[in-house]
Amino acid sequence: MSTQVEKTSTSSSPSHRKMRGDKLIMNLIGYMLLTIISLFCLFPFVLILSSSFASEQSIVENGFQILPTSFSTEAYRILFEYPAQMLNAYAITIIVTVLGTVFGLLLTSMTAYVLARKDFKWRNKFSFLFFFTTLFSGGLVPWYLLIVNYLNLKDTLLVLILPMLLNVFYIIVMKSFMGGIPEAITESAKIDGAGDFLIYFRLIIPLSKPALATIGLFIALGYWNDWYYSLLFISDERLMPLQYYLYNMLGNMEGMRQAMISSGAVVSVQIPSESLKMAMTIVATGPILFAYPFIQRYFVQGLTLGAVKG
Repeated sequence: MSTQVEKTSTSSSPSHRKMRGDKLIMNLIGYMLLTIISLFCLFPFVLILSSSFASEQSIVENGFQILPTSFSTEAYRILFEYPAQMLNAYAITIIVTVLGTVFGLLLTSMTAYVLARKDFKWRNKFSFLFFFTTLFSGGLVPWYLLIVNYLNLKDTLLVLILPMLLNVFYIIVMKSFMGGIPEAITESAKIDGAGDFLIYFRLIIPLSKPALATIGLFIALGYWNDWYYSLLFISDERLMPLQYYLYNMLGNMEGMRQAMISSGAVVSVQIPSESLKMAMTIVATGPILFAYPFIQRYFVQGLTLGAVKG
């Protein structure tokens, strides 16, 4: 009974109330700062979205505004003027992103797991060989000849997937993460008769979800935003991914704009080049923005653990 009275008196003491008040103030300050930072981060997206619905004339006269003075959907009309081509570009990008992310994660995690195994006596030599490729390269011309003349990958989906399938930096990050998994887990599985593949798929993969989500997001962003390999190796319009399709469209619009300026026959601002750029940004980044919240928890955890263990 006396112990309960002492606890009650301690919890209601002035020092305890002061600590609770200070904690409440710190929480309020923290939430206010996070809210302000979030608004600053959200501001560019809102500006891009509003500018995509602004007329070209209002952008030229007033610049980019949160609330456009003249509303227009001309940029989206031009962007979706050929819906079949747009949907085909979306389909190619989705296929390349999904396949590249799945197989890229599989190869990256398998390579990292082998290099993280301390009982693999050649792991230091292989690690050096992987790291050596980040210091030197064969150059663009030999690489282009290899892809086109020897591997015959020009105008194929594989040429959009294979070049980015393995990234040494991702292997190093994954290796550091898997190196922190206790060896007792794999040793107990070996005692029970489990093989390397069974250990990898049943134990290592579930324990590496934060790292897999983090690396997977980076790989997916790389495939989704890639247009360079399409520029080099894709000439078939049916195989154009979204980014390269938008790049070509923007280039054609700029060519028309310059031709109109040089001829003087048509007012150049009739082509919504600036609002079209904003509309392209919304179309290109929209799916990735919607996918991010589903893996945000693993993404944040993977970054934190990777920073501690790296």
